[in-house]
Amino acid sequence: MTSDQSDQVAGGSGQTEFRLILAAAVVSLLGTQIGFVAIPLVAVSALRASPGQVGLLATLSTVAFLLVGLPAGAWVDRLRRRPVMITADLARTVLLGSVPVAWWIGELSLLQLDVVVFLTGVGTVFFDVASQSYLPHVVGRDRLTAANAALVSADAVSDVVGRGLGGLMVQALSAPVAVGVDAASFLWSAACLWRVRRRETASPRGGPARLWQEIAQGLRFVVGQPFLRAIALSGALVNLSLQLILTLLPVLFVRDLHLPARTLGAYLGAGGIGLFLGARLAEPVGRRLGPGRTPWILGAVLGPASLAIPFVDHGPALWIAGVAWLLTMTQLGVNNVILVGFRQRITPDPLLGRMNATMRFLLFGALALGSGLAGLLGEFAGTRTALWAGAIVMSLAWLPLFLVRFTK
Repeated sequence: MTSDQSDQVAGGSGQTEFRLILAAAVVSLLGTQIGFVAIPLVAVSALRASPGQVGLLATLSTVAFLLVGLPAGAWVDRLRRRPVMITADLARTVLLGSVPVAWWIGELSLLQLDVVVFLTGVGTVFFDVASQSYLPHVVGRDRLTAANAALVSADAVSDVVGRGLGGLMVQALSAPVAVGVDAASFLWSAACLWRVRRRETASPRGGPARLWQEIAQGLRFVVGQPFLRAIALSGALVNLSLQLILTLLPVLFVRDLHLPARTLGAYLGAGGIGLFLGARLAEPVGRRLGPGRTPWILGAVLGPASLAIPFVDHGPALWIAGVAWLLTMTQLGVNNVILVGFRQRITPDPLLGRMNATMRFLLFGALALGSGLAGLLGEFAGTRTALWAGAIVMSLAWLPLFLVRFTK
């Protein structure tokens, strides 16, 4: 994003703060995508994990959203969000940094990798809920679409560069070393966020009974809003399908097709290009079709492209599946900008943390379910069966938005 675009996102005193948040996001997202490629390859190549064990690893990376996601939202609404984000970054730095250290001394095990992935997921829960709740405070609600477009663009660039770089790093330096780069990226993010000076006022704290009342209030808010309910259901279907596909791609590429790690990185990087295109197209397409109509119209047009993904193989089939992956992620890039901004705009400040936590609980709970299901399908029915299940669900995930008449 250029300097002029940053000015459009956050004017006045919010401009510097948003640039620091963006700088933190760019590097940490880059590291996360390197880790996305590296961590399952640590399991597959260094620890000889089975498809079921890879599925368990992927489940542990997201199950924290089911276990602590809802309480995290209530806690974040009671606290200042920036310190929560910094603490989560530092915790993830230590956790992921333990992987290359244990590998170097010859003590790395699947158990340690499972524990690290789970606890890193807990840190991600708190960071993500706090981050999405902090952004409206920094940039203002009138600039949320532009701010989210910038952040989704950063995510997309990290997909392209990070996953491709992750594949190269694994091949050149080993998967555990690449995980160490992921750890360092969170340290950079914490340093950037430390420099943000925009302060918040923490909400009054209540006791445990009050905490559960606050959690219930957030759930009622999301379930009681027809559009939020449709966004949650559609997003859960998308995440379920994504995890069914992504969990076993390393197994299919490296073990079944005997493709090099850099090919897996390049394939996943094509999705990052699509995500970037979607983020850049979200505002103009939303203006032309209407921000409410855009998600389900694009879903109906681009959703069926995902049905080509399970045909991935050597030769032309690899390119066809790659294009299908790019189109699928383009659709998701548009949705991420438009639907996240809509959620943030209609939610009152005191409920932002709980709304985001409820959404994360549902969306990342679907990721945990998808990765676990992928492991079972991969173990007992084959890797391509999991890909087919994911592709079919993805092709239909736009229907809840259409059925609720999300047309405004």
